[in-house]
Amino acid sequence: MTEVRRLIIRGMVQGVGFRYAMAAQARLLGVSGWVRNRRDGTVEAMIAGAAEPVAEMLAWSHHGPAGASVDQVMVEIGSGEFSSFEQLPTA
Repeated sequence: MTEVRRLIIRGMVQGVGFRYAMAAQARLLGVSGWVRNRRDGTVEAMIAGAAEPVAEMLAWSHHGPAGASVDQVMVEIGSGEFSSFEQLPTA
């Protein structure tokens, strides 16, 4: 069964390689979806996959890559079907 979660990540998460690192982590775990910067300074992501890899991505998103400082991760049920993990343009 595929789980889909939408994340909004707040903190010092832009300009530190967060999107690149999240995409690499997602591919490593076999999670699909996307990640993008938002104009309000947050990072938004949609992650989809089996329960365990999605849980691992959620845990990773609370700290991110070296250089990031995550203050808050808002998680809600997401939707969509994805065949890979992509970095999208800023929204």
